[in-house]
Amino acid sequence: MYTIGEISKKFNLNISTIRYYDKEGLFPNIKRKNGIRKFDNSDVESILVIECLKKTGMKLKEIKKFLDWCTQGDSTLNNRLKMFIEQKNKTLSQIDELKKALNLINYKCWYYEEAVKRGSDKDLKNIDINNMPNEIKSFYINWQKNK
Repeated sequence: MYTIGEISKKFNLNISTIRYYDKEGLFPNIKRKNGIRKFDNSDVESILVIECLKKTGMKLKEIKKFLDWCTQGDSTLNNRLKMFIEQKNKTLSQIDELKKALNLINYKCWYYEEAVKRGSDKDLKNIDINNMPNEIKSFYINWQKNK
């Protein structure tokens, strides 16, 4: 069993955030001793899932729906699988978008590093792609085709 302070440190979450999760019903089976929340391993697992899904952009309302399905048992297995497949696909799409953004960022880092070395970006504004290092050329091409 863990206290709210231990959970806060373990997950680097504010205590107020954990209390909010509890208020929103994300820990339906949490135990209390003298009014103090006691988190068990299933609560810890719930926090892992909550934090993971939040990082992928899922709203707490949807996460609560998933946790509710978990308490309902095996009759909701298909719902849970469908939800995770949908979230996986959304996450893969987000990763693709971030990779596109990273191509531009890598190109711009090279561009400005070169400009700083040269003291100006004048010669770089219309640089021939063939005069770029191969790795930078790759970033530039990938960024251009995904604009």
